[in-house]
Amino acid sequence: MSSDLWTPIRLTIELATISTLILLVVGTPIAWWLAWSTSRWREVVATIVALPLVLPPTVLGFYLLVALGPSGLGGWFGGLVGLRTFAFTFEGLVFGSVIYSMPFVVQPVRNAFEAIGPRPLEVAATLGASPWDRFFTVALPLAIPGFLTAAVLGFAHTVGEFGVILMIGGNIPGETKVLSVAIYDFVETLRWREAHILSAGMLVFAFIVILSVSLIARRSGQKAY
Repeated sequence: MSSDLWTPIRLTIELATISTLILLVVGTPIAWWLAWSTSRWREVVATIVALPLVLPPTVLGFYLLVALGPSGLGGWFGGLVGLRTFAFTFEGLVFGSVIYSMPFVVQPVRNAFEAIGPRPLEVAATLGASPWDRFFTVALPLAIPGFLTAAVLGFAHTVGEFGVILMIGGNIPGETKVLSVAIYDFVETLRWREAHILSAGMLVFAFIVILSVSLIARRSGQKAY
């Protein structure tokens, strides 16, 4: 396989893997709080998390570009590590991907936590389990199907990103040129064979993802998303 095809594939896998791992770490406490909090701010936070579902990718990408640019927080943080900006960098893509795919991870995990119900946690508490013990030994094991769904959806959504990626990453080979951007580039330059290869691969990947999520949801009896 030529580097023109392999490099975007490798970059996309790296981006999706790193973003998904970060999302699972960051999204789990958010999902737990949304599932069990009685705060009046709960649905406000849930709405903020869900914004990427309805915001046009170019709008989200524009504001992320401003935030990551030299005049935004990205410029300030970039200066700490010797970068002028986080825009048009792989690190910037990771940040944008985490924001853009957040609802696809938080919602399945929240659904899984809510499906557990309070009873198992109450029983564990009566046996002397601390809040941390109840979380790690009761809630997490019971919510595994939700985590599997979240990981699959988060990974897949990151792989399929285009608008946000193009806005904050551009089209830099080996740095920000992921699969979706590469397909667009191949079509623009009339390289139909390469576009067909990558598009067919994405089609097969999408089928596998949807089938996997459906099977996980069917076996667990929980909502997929």
